[in-house]
This record gives sequence, structure tokens and C-alpha cells, in this order.
Amino acid sequence: MRVLFLFLFLLSCGNEKVIQLPEIQNAKITTITDVSPAYIFYDETKPDSVELNRKNLIISTNWLVNVDKRLTLKQALPSIIKLQDKKRKATLHKNENAKNYFTCNDTSIKNLGFIDFTDVVYVDDHVDLATITFHILFTSPDEIQITTNREKLIKTNISDLGKDLFQNKSSEEENPILFLEFNDQLSFQDYITFKSILSHLSNNDFRISPMEFIFD
Repeated sequence: MRVLFLFLFLLSCGNEKVIQLPEIQNAKITTITDVSPAYIFYDETKPDSVELNRKNLIISTNWLVNVDKRLTLKQALPSIIKLQDKKRKATLHKNENAKNYFTCNDTSIKNLGFIDFTDVVYVDDHVDLATITFHILFTSPDEIQITTNREKLIKTNISDLGKDLFQNKSSEEENPILFLEFNDQLSFQDYITFKSILSHLSNNDFRISPMEFIFD
């Protein structure tokens, strides 16, 4: 599926609806087949500014989840988790190989790119730093904290994140697991920017925990 949309337009009951897709560069995944879409709209007329459209989802397909980049994580996550639960709990026509992807606008190729979130589990809590060795706290693009070995704290930003991760990785530590913690007031654009950068880390250097911790 390779179609360029900076905005997704849907016509429903005579009303035009628009989704502004989050933007990334150099997506690792650019082509997906056998898909069905879901849409999470930014709607200022709703109490939580969110509207979910999942009418066309087919359980056995790969799901493309189109989330408006203007939403915060706090606004978008309930709908995202609802979609995850729908597929995970399905029994009829279930396809174990079918995945879930966030749809993005890849500006480097002027086309769509995708981020796999099939295995992500969102946890409404803080990370217990006493049990881990590598932790990244995302408060904003300019306020990122890396904690290593439960004691060393490094402050960084989105531009230097990859460099600082490698500089503070112990040479004795093979494939450390990164535990991620996100402020629920982050925009979905910021969240996807972080996810895109982390997707380019080598599996030989880091593993990323499927659990993502969300704090307010």
C-alpha cells in the first residue's frame, strides 16, 4: 500500500473528516499488504477531542491505525488499547501473523511509512527503577532522561538521543533492555518521532521492552 497522504480525508454521512498524520523520516517499513484501516480523529466537539472509526476492520488482516498527530497520548491511548484488545481477544478468523501498524507520512520518500506496535503493552504506571538497568523517560522533545544501572542520570534531547544512548552503554552489557516511559501529555507526533528514532537502533546493541509506561 503506497499512497501519499499528508492528510487523510474521509467522507462519512456527507461530512468530510480529516486526519493529520504524524511525520517521520526514513521509515523502516514502507509497504504492507492485506490491510484494513482504523481512524482516530481529532475532534474538538467531543469532550475528550477523540473520535474512533473502526467500522472497516477485518480481524484476519494487518491493521493500519491512523491517529491524528494533534492528539495527546492521554487522548489517543484509550482508543488504541481498545483496538489492541479487539484483535488480541479475537477467536473467530484470527490470524496470528497479522500485525498492527501506526500510519505515518514519511517526508523523506513523500509517501506513507509504518511503525509496528503489535506487541506493545501500555502500562498506566511508573517504571520501578530498582529492577532495571536502562530506562528512558520522555517528558518532551527537549526533556529526555536516560538512567543507567539505576543510578547514572543523563539529560538529553530528541536530536542527541541515539548518540547519548550509545555513549552511556556499558561495554560489558550486551543487548540491554530499554524500558520506555512517556508523559501522557506528549502529542502523538512527539510519541511517533521517539518511536521512529528508536526503531533504528540495532537489535545487536539494544532490545526494547514491549511494555511502555505512561505517566501523568
